[in-house]
Amino acid sequence: MKKTVLTFGLISGAISSALMMAFLPFIDQIGFDRGLILGYTAIVLSFLLVFFGIRSYRENIGGGQISFGKAFSVGILITLISSLIYVIVWLIVYFNFMPDFFDKYTNYMIANVRASGALAEQVAREVENINNMKALYANPLFNAAFTFLEPFPVGLIITLISAAVLKKRRRDVSSEAELVSTT
Repeated sequence: MKKTVLTFGLISGAISSALMMAFLPFIDQIGFDRGLILGYTAIVLSFLLVFFGIRSYRENIGGGQISFGKAFSVGILITLISSLIYVIVWLIVYFNFMPDFFDKYTNYMIANVRASGALAEQVAREVENINNMKALYANPLFNAAFTFLEPFPVGLIITLISAAVLKKRRRDVSSEAELVSTT
């Protein structure tokens, strides 16, 4: 299981990280709304490796069979590895090459709040919340935790779907014999 999980987890993490790094330099031209769509599309594409990893495990190690629990275990481990790689790459990129990213993002969020037509008091509260989030984001541990919450839920959903689709158990020989004899 270790080889399958590592192989597919590393490939998935490399794909999501490479696509993130391909999009980030152009975030000013793309815009944060489209960037969000592109980012989650890249994450979903990278997590297709969860499906293929579970299938590979089922065919190569499980002899063509796998329970939901085992399929889930393989998939969630691939998801964890991929998500951790994504977080590590983001932290390196953010703190070394794009330390102004969150400044730009908070300015974008504040502009949206002001443009929403909300009352001045509501705008002030939202701006305060955004600035508090910005202060927390400067902490590498909070930044890592917040970043982990981007890909992991997507991977969890894909793991659940893949495990349900790919589970395959041996059919009970006696029930097959009964089915054959009744026809």
